[in-house]
Amino acid sequence: MNNGFDFHGERITRRGFLAATGMGAALVVVGTADAQGRSALRVQYDWLIDNAKIGEIVALERGFFKDEGIDLTISPGGPNAQTVPPVLANQAQAGQMGSNQILAAYGEGIPLKMFATTYQNAPLVYVSLPSAPVRKPADLIGKKVAVTPNGRWLINLMLTVNNIDASKVDIVTAGADLSPLLLGQADVCVSFSTNTKALSVLGPDRILMSARDAGIPYYTGTYFTSAEDYENRKDSLKRFVRAVGKGWQWSYGNRRDAVNIMCDAYPNMDRDIEHQTIDTVMGLAFSEDTKASGWGWIDRNRMQAEIDLFNKGGGFKKRVPDLDGVLTQEILEQTADARPRLG
Repeated sequence: MNNGFDFHGERITRRGFLAATGMGAALVVVGTADAQGRSALRVQYDWLIDNAKIGEIVALERGFFKDEGIDLTISPGGPNAQTVPPVLANQAQAGQMGSNQILAAYGEGIPLKMFATTYQNAPLVYVSLPSAPVRKPADLIGKKVAVTPNGRWLINLMLTVNNIDASKVDIVTAGADLSPLLLGQADVCVSFSTNTKALSVLGPDRILMSARDAGIPYYTGTYFTSAEDYENRKDSLKRFVRAVGKGWQWSYGNRRDAVNIMCDAYPNMDRDIEHQTIDTVMGLAFSEDTKASGWGWIDRNRMQAEIDLFNKGGGFKKRVPDLDGVLTQEILEQTADARPRLG
């Protein structure tokens, strides 16, 4: 997952941010009603359409958005996509990226507010082999670790919070694939637990250390909107969360059928691989927190701990996010009846 924007530059105002990204004149309103009276809602995702969007896809195909009066447009991202500018310019009413990215943007003065999340834990994993196993952060000492340029800050944070001397870990920059590990050029690579096909080439003995296991837990697939436009958008966002929650509930109980619906809608997906991956996806979306508070839940104490963690690692250059400014639970509270309590 990638946002495609460096938040750690000069201090950025909303107007300056839009001007810098070429959207200063793009303040168009698309959140209007269509001919059927449904509210048009566009969501800008930070990544391509993948299995993390199964809730939305199933909800679309089964008419849950129509039932909530929402005309949804899914706007996929990609390696060079910009997720934040369309939301600030009202070309999209919501966006989705990692909570760490939202916090970083907010820390730069960009007015964002998160209101729900897809995954309770990040699918990011550090991958190794039995010949040089890494099961815990301390195992990184003496190892060569290949990370993408965007992933360097995160591993430095991991070393910091685990009190590991960075000079004892050889961190090299590589692409977003596992070839350095396969070719013996690195002991550890970064991947995603949901990338079943890529991981399979390493064989069944591969070792995965999750971000949470590494002491850097954060939410991913986290939904956000413009803090300045939240009051005007929250009714549509509430109905959006209700529909997506129903999509995830149906998918949880009908996994094979849900994968088939997703792959029928997006034929470029590998159906066999997605059937193999669906349990992993559900394990990321549902947890003890969702069992108690429903899909999409963002815990205030955990978010404050995440802010403190990233602040410790020097993640905020301009300001430390305040919890009430960057997070609202209002929509979660108002959709409690529609968000499945599973885990």
